[in-house]
Amino acid sequence: MRQLLTKDKKNFYFPEVDITDQPRFGWRGLLIDAARHFMPVAVIKRNLDGMAAVKLNVMHWHLSDDQGFRVESKTLPRLHEVGSEGQYYTQAQVREVLRYAAARGIRVIPEFDMPGHATSWLAAYPVLASNDSTYGVAQRWGVLNIAMDPTRETTYQLLDTLIGEMGALYPDPYFHIGGDENDGRQWRRNPRIVEFMKQKGFMTAKGQPDKHALQTYFNRRILESVTARGKKMVGWDEILGPGLPPSAVIQSWRGRKGLYEAAKAGHATILSNGYYIDLNYSAASHYLNDPLPADAPLTAVEKQRILGGEATMWAEFADSVIVDSRIWPRAAAIAERLWSPAMVKDVPDMYRRLGAFLPCSKRWASSISVRRRKS
Repeated sequence: MRQLLTKDKKNFYFPEVDITDQPRFGWRGLLIDAARHFMPVAVIKRNLDGMAAVKLNVMHWHLSDDQGFRVESKTLPRLHEVGSEGQYYTQAQVREVLRYAAARGIRVIPEFDMPGHATSWLAAYPVLASNDSTYGVAQRWGVLNIAMDPTRETTYQLLDTLIGEMGALYPDPYFHIGGDENDGRQWRRNPRIVEFMKQKGFMTAKGQPDKHALQTYFNRRILESVTARGKKMVGWDEILGPGLPPSAVIQSWRGRKGLYEAAKAGHATILSNGYYIDLNYSAASHYLNDPLPADAPLTAVEKQRILGGEATMWAEFADSVIVDSRIWPRAAAIAERLWSPAMVKDVPDMYRRLGAFLPCSKRWASSISVRRRKS
């Protein structure tokens, strides 16, 4: 409706048109990283307003990482008391955001990253650690190669408790467990964990400890907890591997290869590769990045497993002051790619319509520091 609104010298009006319209993909998402830099509720709400304006319908809320655990936990309170360094959402605030999103037709999916990106967890509950080090909440960026211990039952007991609590707090049927960027070095350096891997047969053809096999073991255990709460588990494409049940949903950030491999293996999939709006790529590059191009090497059945795509706003280098201008207006171009037919890909026309859209949402655009620009 905002894009149809037209004005002359005297009035605003809607032209008389017939519209036949429907989304191409059911999953049209935006990830907001509140773990690296905390994003206050007001920031989340105004970006939900933006999402509704461009028909994005999934907010992926990245809530834990090395730099912070951002949700109040009543069952494991040290997670937010220690792991957040004072910056977290109360459960009342979470419910407020969920209501706000639902009123705008937007689902909210939480992500609690495990077994890697877990320094804030280990600062709160050292029993989760793969070694005897003492951890504090991380004060730097990068892949820290710190991981939970997947061999101890106490790890699964604690995580099951957290999944149960958060699964009840967030009503959406999907629950994201992260699973990315764990290189397994802490596991290989711990003789007890290596012995566990030998006993389980988690060894490569060359007789070396196979961290992928151990992480698949971890993923299967977590999948049991998630499924027991009536949820579908989502993870980044590193969780894909032999032995992972096809009920797990794969979100591909490293490339189309993982997306296609997951679909061929029976998994529902989501594309984020090419939609990293924390990076300085043009709106045009995102707009032309199709989750399901005509030459996709998939059967008709496999193509149906491509749920859609998701823009990702990672916040290592973006705090609550500048995050809006990183997201917008490029997220609007991604929103159209996920909504419109594949044949709609005229870049100059996209920029023209993007420029026409912003004045119709002037008050909102001004509130998030968006200006008309080609970017």
